[in-house]
Amino acid sequence: MSEPMAEVPRVGMVLRAPKTAELIASHLRRRIVLGELRAGETLPSESHLMEQFGVSRPTLREAFRILETESLIGVRRGSRGGAQVLEPDPTVAARHVGLLLQMQGTTIQDVYEARMVTEPACAGLLAKVRTEQDLADLRNVVERLDELVQAGFEKVPELATWSRSTYRFHELIMQRCGNNTLAIQGAVLAGIVDTHIQRALAKGLRGRDNVPERFQKTLRSYRRLIQLVEAQNSPGAERHWRRHMEVAAQYIFLHDATDTPLVDIFD
Repeated sequence: MSEPMAEVPRVGMVLRAPKTAELIASHLRRRIVLGELRAGETLPSESHLMEQFGVSRPTLREAFRILETESLIGVRRGSRGGAQVLEPDPTVAARHVGLLLQMQGTTIQDVYEARMVTEPACAGLLAKVRTEQDLADLRNVVERLDELVQAGFEKVPELATWSRSTYRFHELIMQRCGNNTLAIQGAVLAGIVDTHIQRALAKGLRGRDNVPERFQKTLRSYRRLIQLVEAQNSPGAERHWRRHMEVAAQYIFLHDATDTPLVDIFD
């Protein structure tokens, strides 16, 4: 009687060969990431790409759809259409991260706490590396906000307009801090919180109590940060911006329950 065969350890798994469209998308993605295809550049026509890759039109269009879902290209149909490389957009990452956080029942306060770790750090770094252009751009935002205030309370505050304008100030702090990882991470978190604010405003949670005074306080805080950044006072800039965000949180969550889940925001 023969001995039973010993069980063979499983060291492999069934592998699926990539589709041609996925290989094409991977090739184009790599060229975009490496900067060989730049934002705003239009790809060759479909007929040229079909010839270069040796594929059919449906296969090429499937590759385009993959890159479109990643917001790496935009495709316009018609005689003047074509595929164009897009600028990187942090809001794309914010949507994906937001969905992951939703699934874990994360609160918007939790996201804001993480943002209060990264953004003040960016303010401190900005003070070290700031340029005259950085200072000019920050001042331009403050001037724009001041114009909104001077237009009068009944015209300005359209709070959604104010919110979008203040977001630009935060965006500059992160973009110009000199650390790409912090900048992108901060932009994603800020994008999630900004979506929350815009949805809250759309639902009528306007919180108009003491609004004119709050606008003026915000402008004073922005101007103080610019002074600290101009003086290259890195610790001071970081401390000031952390305090600014702590105060801002009191108004951002004025109408929220303390356990507001992201799932109610990204529905």
